[in-house]
Amino acid sequence: MSRLGTLGARLHRGEVGYDFITKRKIWYSVSILITITAFVGLVVRGLNLSIDFQGGAVFTTPKTSVSVSQAEHSAERASGKDAIVQKLGTGGLRIQVSGVDTAKSDQIKDQLSKDLNLKSDAINADLVGPSWGETIANKAWTGLGVFMVLVVIYLAIAFEWRMAVAALVALIHDITITTGVYALVGFEVSPGTIIGLLTILGYSLYDTVVVFDSLKESSKDILKQNRWTYSEIANRSINGTLVRSINTTVVALLPVAGLLFIGGGFLGAGMLNDISLSLFVGLAAGAYSSIFIATPLVTDLKEREQPLKALKRRVLAKRASAAAKGESLPESESAAESAADDDEPEDATPAVVGQRVQPTSRNRGRGRPSGKRR
Repeated sequence: MSRLGTLGARLHRGEVGYDFITKRKIWYSVSILITITAFVGLVVRGLNLSIDFQGGAVFTTPKTSVSVSQAEHSAERASGKDAIVQKLGTGGLRIQVSGVDTAKSDQIKDQLSKDLNLKSDAINADLVGPSWGETIANKAWTGLGVFMVLVVIYLAIAFEWRMAVAALVALIHDITITTGVYALVGFEVSPGTIIGLLTILGYSLYDTVVVFDSLKESSKDILKQNRWTYSEIANRSINGTLVRSINTTVVALLPVAGLLFIGGGFLGAGMLNDISLSLFVGLAAGAYSSIFIATPLVTDLKEREQPLKALKRRVLAKRASAAAKGESLPESESAAESAADDDEPEDATPAVVGQRVQPTSRNRGRGRPSGKRR
């Protein structure tokens, strides 16, 4: 077995582990800081909406030796507006100018053909209306709202309402961070970006549900034992699924990183950045929120209940009593084993330790010293 597999098995058995729950205030602070940074980026810089949302013209050129800066300067001089130029993998250029009509588009095309030393027929010009992008955005927001409602209803039925609330907070956390990154780095927000945002919700929810399912099973009979608090069982659930979450996240991030850094960066296919950046940031944020946000938040909500508060007092009192007597409680036992031990009646006969002596049968060898049959 590999080292990672061995570590995963030891985490699952509770032999090793990291205390995520106790340090949840640190994770909350980090998340709040990142979220505030994302909001500042959205307010100060705003989103760089693509031409699909603003309307305008898109010019595509064949392979040319003209640099991106030269083409950008030429398009801005011809249109009088800001232009976005991307280098394509074929060696050509993709030039976007927002807010222009058909007549203005023809003027820009003629000017580009002169400045770039290309024939006018070689430059492909497409006009895009803003209504199409607005329709896509409105449908995306509608789909997002329906998805959120269905997720909350499902988790409330399958688990409980506290887990549904925690999962909803984690999803909002992931979307906010992803859109904030787009504002900070200045990448275009296109319909592909919206598709990426809707896609990451499923990945983010997957990791969260895996941890919640483990937590639900581990805490099924939690009130029947006096050795573990809800926080400790939640922490064991995170550690038990930690390696699985890391493996699934890394495997999902590798192809997305290829699209973002190789396809969009190295090969110059800038349109791949629209969807790959949202997937990359969203997957990483989803893995983070399922471990550091969703489960600690469930713990905070659950431990407000009176039965769990009483359980925590009993556990701490039992440990204090054991410490006063110089006894130590085994830390390697699972919560299920501890619950089974505490379910036994107090007057139960203690288990026999050491070699057992079988009782002698009453009729065995009666009247015959050797016990043999005649």
